[in-house]
Amino acid sequence: MPRHLALLLAFACTTTACVPSETPPATVAIAPSAPDASIPAARWRAVLIAGDSSSPAFNNGVETMRDRLQSEGVRDIRVLAADPANLASAEVASASNVRRALQSLGVTPQGGGACFAFLTSHGEQSGFFLRASRTLLPPSSLEQALDAGCGLLPTVLIVSACHSGTFLTAQSQKPTRIIFTAAATERTSFGCGANDEYTNFDRCLLQSLDGAVTWRELAATTRSCVEASERRLNVRQASLPQLFVGASVAGLRLPGR
Repeated sequence: MPRHLALLLAFACTTTACVPSETPPATVAIAPSAPDASIPAARWRAVLIAGDSSSPAFNNGVETMRDRLQSEGVRDIRVLAADPANLASAEVASASNVRRALQSLGVTPQGGGACFAFLTSHGEQSGFFLRASRTLLPPSSLEQALDAGCGLLPTVLIVSACHSGTFLTAQSQKPTRIIFTAAATERTSFGCGANDEYTNFDRCLLQSLDGAVTWRELAATTRSCVEASERRLNVRQASLPQLFVGASVAGLRLPGR
C-alpha cells in the first residue's frame, strides 16, 4: 500500500479553513444523462498541482492522487508543487509553469484522449493561490489554458480550495467539461492546517475513488462524505461542494473503469 494511501485511511479531520484570509451557492448543474463513456486509461493525461506548501495536506493530496491514477494505468502525469523538493518528480508550481502545463495537457501524438486537472491549495474568491509566484490564478486564466490545451476533449477539472466555486463560470460550463469544486464561491473548505495530512475534501475524494465508476458518482459520494464530516465537526458554515457535468460527458467513466 502506498505510504500516502495509508496516511489517508488514518486521517483525522480538522476544521482549519483553506483560505489565505454569504450567500447561498449556485444550484448544482447536471446536464441530461448521456450514454456511458469509457476512455482507456493510457489515453488520459493529467496535471496535478499543489499550489501551497504551508500545509503537508496539499502535497499529500497530489501524491496520493498520482499513486491512484498510476495504479489505474494512467501514464502521462505531470506534477507541480510550491515546494518540489518535497514531492518526487515535481516542477515548481509557478503561474507560468501552471499555465504551460495546462496548455499542453491534451496534446498527444495520436490525438484524442481525455484531460484531468487536479488543483489543491488555499483559495480566495478571485482565484487559486500559487505560493511560488505569490499570486492567485484567476478563473479566466485557468479557463484559457484548459481551452488551449484540451479544446473539445473530455476534460475533468477538480479544484480543492476555499471559494473554489468561483471556477464554475458560465464560460467554463462546456458540453465536454466536468467541474467539481471543494466549496461554493462564498464558502470555505477545511482541513489545511500545518498538522493536517489531507484537506477534508481531498480525503473524501480519494477515499471515494474505490467505489465510483463515473465521475458523477465520484462527486456524489465525495459530497456526501464532506457533508457528513462537517456535521461531525460542527462547522459554522458548510463548504457546499459544487458540480457541473456537461451533456457530452454525463456518463464519463474514471480511468480504468
